[in-house]
Amino acid sequence: MTPAPEDAEHVDTEALSGYLHSPSGSPRGVVALTHGAGGNCTAKILQLMCARFAAHGFVALRYDLPFRRRRPKGPPQPSRAGEDREGVAAVAAATRKYSDGPLILGGVSYGGRQVTMLAAEQPGIADGLLLMSYPLHPPGKPDKPRTEHLPALTAPSVFVHGDRDPFGTLDELQHALALVPAPTTLVPVEGAAHDLGRAKADPSEIAVRAVLAFADGETR
Repeated sequence: MTPAPEDAEHVDTEALSGYLHSPSGSPRGVVALTHGAGGNCTAKILQLMCARFAAHGFVALRYDLPFRRRRPKGPPQPSRAGEDREGVAAVAAATRKYSDGPLILGGVSYGGRQVTMLAAEQPGIADGLLLMSYPLHPPGKPDKPRTEHLPALTAPSVFVHGDRDPFGTLDELQHALALVPAPTTLVPVEGAAHDLGRAKADPSEIAVRAVLAFADGETR
């Protein structure tokens, strides 16, 4: 079941704008997830993931990147991608207050890529990463991989990826993950293209359990 926005608390501060899903008891950690180039924090896959994390005891935030806060529609400007990474960093700092447990950062497509680039620039900013539909290369252009920063990732990472994603095949992504020195887990989503919210099966349970495995120290 996809939770409606009213099932979560709307938050809008200088550092972040989005929806906060709270667990029923003391939080075991925090997860902050953001959207892709064409969406916002109401994306179905973000709602599914955050509801699932909250059910497993995490404070879960789905939030808008700075480019989306500036305007409700349209793609991000490549020349201002650094501002989006600054926005992710601000969210990371703002959400640490919710729990002394692990902080998981992640996102969909463009948002996930910015998270990995920030994590490569600032090792230790997160205790783990959750990347959904990582845009490994532009569609039809496997000769232009977006992998140059992957060898600098030090946080355990879970990649959730459709087997029909035009931004990278599962085999291509598996080869790319070999560049990451930290533990990685690939969660394939059968029959899914780039929009995991349209997948025939909800991938959130498997993905969240994979994150919990390293968050609980099983891969350390």
